[in-house]
Amino acid sequence: MKRFGTYSTYMCVACLLAAVCLAGCDQFEKASVMQESKEAENTSAGRSPSGEAACETAYFAAGCFWGVEAAFRRVPGVTSTAVGYMGGDAPNPTYKQVCTNTTGHAEAVKVVYDPAKVSYDRLLEVFWTAHDPTTLNRQGPDVGTQYRSAIFVNDQEQYVAAVESRHNLEDLHKFDRRIVTEIKRAKQFHMAEEYHQQYLEKQGKTSCGVDIH
Repeated sequence: MKRFGTYSTYMCVACLLAAVCLAGCDQFEKASVMQESKEAENTSAGRSPSGEAACETAYFAAGCFWGVEAAFRRVPGVTSTAVGYMGGDAPNPTYKQVCTNTTGHAEAVKVVYDPAKVSYDRLLEVFWTAHDPTTLNRQGPDVGTQYRSAIFVNDQEQYVAAVESRHNLEDLHKFDRRIVTEIKRAKQFHMAEEYHQQYLEKQGKTSCGVDIH
């Protein structure tokens, strides 16, 4: 009987340990699922798993992209910029092709920014002051559809903000002529050749030297 009792005690202890282990595993599994769910919610809300705001992207065309890029690079909260071509249908356009005014592309600037530090509305303000939005397919001496004024939006929120911003300027009569800026859905952004990237900085300049105001 003593031997049987020892075996029974052993079995009870073993069962207890197994139950504790299973409970611990169950709690770990629940915690993992909750963490994955939280990370998914953060991602869908535009946040990283750590809770930090994810960067967003905006696209603008306002004439020669050298000076436009330089204007946005001076804005606090802008994390990076790149120049390229957008709005056309020709595949893999080059600078030489875009300059023929036949590809349908505009010289555009890609602006990556931290929405916790700078708003899209603030970027729109920079866009409107960086060029003349009343000249059709032209900025200063540069003429052609590749130099048109355009805002390429990524979603409905950007579209509403861009349209409202344009309407406000028109209502306030900020310009002597009608604003001709296009507001269209963003297409594929084609990076321009490397020598165009941050061109003015490479040349030790801050502007293109053309006064558009």
